[in-house]
Amino acid sequence: MVSRPDVAKIELELAAAEKARRQGLEGRARVCARRAAGLAVSPFLEKQGLTVPGDVHERIVLFSNQPAISPRLRQIASHLIMRVNESYELPPEIDLIAEVRQLVKELENLSPSNHNHEQG
Repeated sequence: MVSRPDVAKIELELAAAEKARRQGLEGRARVCARRAAGLAVSPFLEKQGLTVPGDVHERIVLFSNQPAISPRLRQIASHLIMRVNESYELPPEIDLIAEVRQLVKELENLSPSNHNHEQG
């Protein structure tokens, strides 16, 4: 579902997220992970015939409301739009970077052009 140029942009955002996390900048890491998710869901939304909002948050909300996505993708989307607590943190069990990587992988597997379904 994600085109090659988008994959490169997504990887750049995720690399920036990981760098920010290593520097102790978790807020910046979340922003980068969300931008990566926005890039990942855009082709899916276009394929559904939807107008893709410019705002990443709106894009993720629109994606989360699509009946064609799995419960796990819906859960990831809900984590991506979740508000931080008063300490500017998400619950410790939520790792947006890892979840966006899973989102990208699942969306690639949904791609009609992906006829090579390797089972591992």
